[in-house]
Amino acid sequence: MTQHKGNLFILSAPSGAGKSSLYKALLKTDDKVRISVSHTTRAPRAGEEHGREYFFVDVDSFLDMIAEDAFFEHAQVFDNYYGTSKQAIFDTLDQGLDVILEIDWQGARQVRELYPDAIGIFILPPSMAVLEERLTGRGTDSQEVITHRMSKAISEISHYDEYEYVVINDDFDTALAQLQAIFVSQRTRMPLIREIHGDLINDLLS
Repeated sequence: MTQHKGNLFILSAPSGAGKSSLYKALLKTDDKVRISVSHTTRAPRAGEEHGREYFFVDVDSFLDMIAEDAFFEHAQVFDNYYGTSKQAIFDTLDQGLDVILEIDWQGARQVRELYPDAIGIFILPPSMAVLEERLTGRGTDSQEVITHRMSKAISEISHYDEYEYVVINDDFDTALAQLQAIFVSQRTRMPLIREIHGDLINDLLS
């Protein structure tokens, strides 16, 4: 497998665990991290823009892209499709930037089949009660939707052990510090150092 200059991170969590808040805070403090912009068939939420949060497409267009093998991974979640462009990911990694794939456990499995070096991070809530409070506090979903998300949360959480790292989002600042440490530490792994600083190492050994 080609060694890219950046790391590919998989970030997963049940809805309401605080995943989006954490990675957005990380992006503000680490200029070497980018979030992957996926394609989706779901409708835009208030304040979302095409090309920023997602590329919003219809189902037929999404299915055409699957047929063209244009996605790095794709999955159906809550009756909607989500997928990530292969070329966009690799182009970003080759710039020496880390990329976050914000996907569920199903998408994570697809990514690992194509890219075993991907680094998985799972975000857990401190309790199911807190998770429900956070979903309710958003004020964007109906009670029916919240109940559905809570029922799915247990299934999603059961896959936490498929990931290399687990961050419990109880105290936000602590969880953010742990996330930051994971990203920084991964940049000093031997294969990556050899790829990025091969000339320096050769000079030191000569």
